[in-house]
Amino acid sequence: MPDRPSFTQLDPVFFLQTFVLELLHACEQEGGPKTEYIERIAHSAGRFFEEAYRNDHGIDGPLDRSRYVDLILGLKNRIGGRFSLDSSDAACLRVHNTRCPFGDGVQNFPDLCRMTSSVFGGIAARNFGYAKVHIPRCIARDHGHCQVEIHLDRRLAAEVPGTEYLPPEQRRREQEEIGTLQSRIDNQLHKLWLRHSRRRGKAGKPPFIVAESPSMRRVLRLIHRVAPTDAPVLIQGETGVGKELVARAVHALSPRAGQPFVAVNCGAIPESLLESTLFGHEKGAFTGAVDVHRGVLERADGGTLFLDEIDALSPAAQVGLLRALQEGEIERVGGRSTLQVDTRVLAACNRDLARLVEEGRFREDLYYRIHVVRLEIPPLRQRPEDLPALVNLILQRLAHKYGRPQPRVNREAMARLRSHPWPGNVRELENVLERAFLFCEDEELTEVEFGALVAPESEDWSKIRARVLEQAERSYLETALRNHQGDVKAIAAAMGLTPRAVYHKLKRYRLNPAGYRAVPSR
Repeated sequence: MPDRPSFTQLDPVFFLQTFVLELLHACEQEGGPKTEYIERIAHSAGRFFEEAYRNDHGIDGPLDRSRYVDLILGLKNRIGGRFSLDSSDAACLRVHNTRCPFGDGVQNFPDLCRMTSSVFGGIAARNFGYAKVHIPRCIARDHGHCQVEIHLDRRLAAEVPGTEYLPPEQRRREQEEIGTLQSRIDNQLHKLWLRHSRRRGKAGKPPFIVAESPSMRRVLRLIHRVAPTDAPVLIQGETGVGKELVARAVHALSPRAGQPFVAVNCGAIPESLLESTLFGHEKGAFTGAVDVHRGVLERADGGTLFLDEIDALSPAAQVGLLRALQEGEIERVGGRSTLQVDTRVLAACNRDLARLVEEGRFREDLYYRIHVVRLEIPPLRQRPEDLPALVNLILQRLAHKYGRPQPRVNREAMARLRSHPWPGNVRELENVLERAFLFCEDEELTEVEFGALVAPESEDWSKIRARVLEQAERSYLETALRNHQGDVKAIAAAMGLTPRAVYHKLKRYRLNPAGYRAVPSR
């Protein structure tokens, strides 16, 4: 917990900072659209600040660059920041900051950086017609300083990460568009879920895609664009990001939505059964084939087939799949006749399929056949804006599943969830929250534990080792702080380190020894 001033140090700025932080925390607990609130507040406040600046300087027309820089730096520095201009050219302004106006409390709410982004971007868009704001480093994520890039040329900023800002009318139209798109995808997924649950007699909650972050909103737009077509789609992303959910959304928005959706994990099928699973087999085709079996390509005829971990397909299965995609024809194992199928194939992989092609482990012609359109799902650690909404959604589902009230998540627990790297992505988040939910005895969830997980195959061993050591070190420091009641000298002696080294580690993990010290009796 960050240091807080005593009551005698209370001033209007600290009061407002605390009020905003607690308001955002309340939004998280109630599952409100926090990012949307921040955007709306920041846009409105930005207009007010710009108007005040214009009144002071007697400016009627658009601000020029020097006036714009003077406005945004003055605005932040007057409320406690330490902002300065790094560089300025025709395409981009770069700003540097070494002190956050919200103090150390911002580390519990990195979404507050959206306030800076929205104020800077909104003012720039009104005066220059366009802006894209990227914050590659920030104090809220423990980088020690902030870097803010304001890109003003839409063409040159096309490949640059960040959040786009447009003039008010255009922004309103795009916000309405993404809201309509989100609602349409959710409704179609709900319809498919109802049909599926009735058929299988299962209860539960319908799925929907959380898209608070700009990167996931781009995914929504791509789903909307590609769904009405019959184009094969390659969905790539780490294990646990929700590739099958995205595939279901593509199917739900397609003209094939009323037809079957069949999902197969190729990596879970023994190689000896791959061809039979895909193409089916005739009676007597091999020992144990006592009846005719329809493969998944045939069962998905008229609909959509989702092939997860497609890189696990054997060479023979790759040849058969290529023929099915090119000619719309399959042959059952042991069969002599050709069957016509009209099946749209959506494939997924958590490895670099292009590299597997280079290594000769995947057919190049099949790669290009399934890679007509590529959908890249970002890992959870790259879309922090989605985390609070996902936490709320998962806890809602757990409350329904176990018939218990949904707990709120306190600030410390949410801070731990934010700081975790999530190698298992949404699937790991579900696991962690279910464990925390089951052991939560109050209305507030205060403890979250991150168990040992198998890291994605593509992750480097050194990163896995570093992460495990960091988790162990943090856990040890938390225990030591409790046992020694925040006495850093005693902890340093136990660890064989200097107090300065221990203070450095505590700062790195945002652990405040004052919070563990016993309160003296009076």
